Amino acid sequence: MAKAGPAELLTTWEAGLEQRAPGRALLLHRTARPEASDEELRSRPVGARAADLLVLRRSLFGERMQVLIECGSCGEAMEFDLDARRLGGHPTPDSLRVVEDGFAVEFRLPTVADLEAAAAEPAEFRRARLLARCTISATRDDRPVPGEELPDRVQRRMAELAEEADPAADLTLNVRCPHCDAGTSTELDVVAYLWSELDSWSRDVLLDVHLLASAYGWSESQILALSPLRRRYYLELCADG
Repeated sequence: MAKAGPAELLTTWEAGLEQRAPGRALLLHRTARPEASDEELRSRPVGARAADLLVLRRSLFGERMQVLIECGSCGEAMEFDLDARRLGGHPTPDSLRVVEDGFAVEFRLPTVADLEAAAAEPAEFRRARLLARCTISATRDDRPVPGEELPDRVQRRMAELAEEADPAADLTLNVRCPHCDAGTSTELDVVAYLWSELDSWSRDVLLDVHLLASAYGWSESQILALSPLRRRYYLELCADG
């Protein structure tokens, strides 16, 4: 997985400013895996994408992740650190199988493309349509059954197995409040978290470019070619001057 330079990251950030979450997710994933086509990226399981983005995040911003959430009981703000190395990275199976009440279903894990397609459906049909897209074969008493006609109990079991097999697809954090001792659960949205960090970094870098270009007359490409340490040193000289 290649590490993107400052110019490439700024290009990704600029392209994502007018995008919604799915578009930003694709841009970030493309940065993590520049050798892959968009079709290949969309065909990755959701948890595999999260793992790729966590690797990208560690390469750009380090292993320590700061998370701020609100206690669901008393409303106090809770800030804590996560180690990005401990999130994601689980191997995923090619297929899973459910045998229940005469039904035998072989299915695969949902991909990014599956989630995008399901998101366009009415909320009450999303799970059924998502699982139907992922169904490889389904029978009842050895007779074929369309994936859309699987009963709710079979769908629930499929969803449970998918969650167990691909835990990085839904990174849920359980935090105990230090003020009231109540537990709060929250989902870590890797795409939103990484985009927020990239947005903050990009705006800081552009400010650096503005200050150094104003002081020395250097071009953006010349400034971005400087290491962060040298750039910071020149900024300190500008402030001292």
